[in-house]
Amino acid sequence: MDISKINDIINSQKDFLNKNSNTISSRILLLKKLLLNIKIFEDEIYEALSKDLSKAKFESFLTEILLVEKEIKLFIKNLSKWSKDKKVKASILNFPSKNYLKPEPYGKVLIITPWNYPFQLSLTPLIGAFSSGNTVVIKPSELAPNTSSVLNRLIRETFPENIVSVIQGDAEVSKSLLSKKWDYIFFTGSTRVGKIVASEAAKNLTPVTLELGGKSPCIIDKGVNIEKAAKRIVSGKFINCGQTCIAPDYILVNDEIKSKLIDRLKIEIVKIYGNKPNQSNDYGRIISKNHVDRLIKIINGQNIVFGGHSNKEDKYIEPTLIIDPDINSPIMLEEIFGPILPIISYNDVREIEKVILKNPNPLAFYVFSNNKKFINYLINNFSFGGCVINDTLIHYINSNLPFGGIGNSGMGAYRGKYSFDTFSHYKPILKKQSMLDIPFRFGPYPKSFNTLKKLLSKF
Repeated sequence: MDISKINDIINSQKDFLNKNSNTISSRILLLKKLLLNIKIFEDEIYEALSKDLSKAKFESFLTEILLVEKEIKLFIKNLSKWSKDKKVKASILNFPSKNYLKPEPYGKVLIITPWNYPFQLSLTPLIGAFSSGNTVVIKPSELAPNTSSVLNRLIRETFPENIVSVIQGDAEVSKSLLSKKWDYIFFTGSTRVGKIVASEAAKNLTPVTLELGGKSPCIIDKGVNIEKAAKRIVSGKFINCGQTCIAPDYILVNDEIKSKLIDRLKIEIVKIYGNKPNQSNDYGRIISKNHVDRLIKIINGQNIVFGGHSNKEDKYIEPTLIIDPDINSPIMLEEIFGPILPIISYNDVREIEKVILKNPNPLAFYVFSNNKKFINYLINNFSFGGCVINDTLIHYINSNLPFGGIGNSGMGAYRGKYSFDTFSHYKPILKKQSMLDIPFRFGPYPKSFNTLKKLLSKF
């Protein structure tokens, strides 16, 4: 896109904000229009996701469209309530006074989105940012061009350009956008690029939310239902061909049940995708040939016990199980982001700590166990973005839970009310009544210092 066009869009959004005409009722009307237009564009969305990632239609509905529709409905229902001033308790030292928080939009918001869930991860933060009263520019990933194109047309059919716009392009366009002055930046992607975004934002002291990734462990304790655990792990790992930021990145399994778990994982993979996953309509593809090359490289020389086949031209990597990789090898030092699942055994918690602390602050943390003491130990002793006990991925579905990382996996959170809070600045307001003043607040200060000190310290 022409850089002058980017400047025109930013200036038009700035002018719109200055008019202060973005009422709650007008936002709700546009949210309803967005919901309707998603229905109109639904078949095109399915087709685009199929072209970009070979996503099955039902998977696209479940992981992309359904979540967006639910988020829109949640905001339509609650936006008026969330936008009201929030009363807070007054201090006795300011008696009598009225104290409250007034939510207001930050202003111009830039949302940079990834390619793995290109529809859902563009619209979910948009819903929160727009509903909070901000204007928005979305920069979708150039690696999912078909979905980006449909997204662009959907947004143009729904919103005036001076409220929400899509700007397509490559990394140079992203670089140009980041050089502009924004009031808030929301980024979903890799930790490497997240550091670049944070660095650019810091030049203008722009607040950011970074939704990154990391190596999310899946810890399997002895005594679990291995069949159920394997089914839930396979579903969470291989959906979208493993290209999910909260997919289990590797398994830490108690040595006593390691062989049984591996056998069951193989069975569950075949049950879902058949003996030839490349012929399955439910199994996706890697986003690009370059990403296929990266995945092939990290599994070279590893002990593969299942899968491992690939076809670069088809952007295909078979569901692959690897046992006991060296924790210093590339496969254990970077987020896999593909259908490859390393399996490491442990005998005690010290071995668990050694592996997890090699890659701290994962975005997701999965534990399969019936032992409350073991579960609580893991929850209390490791830092992570979010945790699920005895399942995978499903915490993202609940919009009552904040979604976000910590440390290497990001900063900030969103979904539902947490999105409204993220994209709103809560201005603290204190309105003092004129009828009464506490006399010792003003000079000359009282001589009975010790008595008043003890009195005031109680409040």
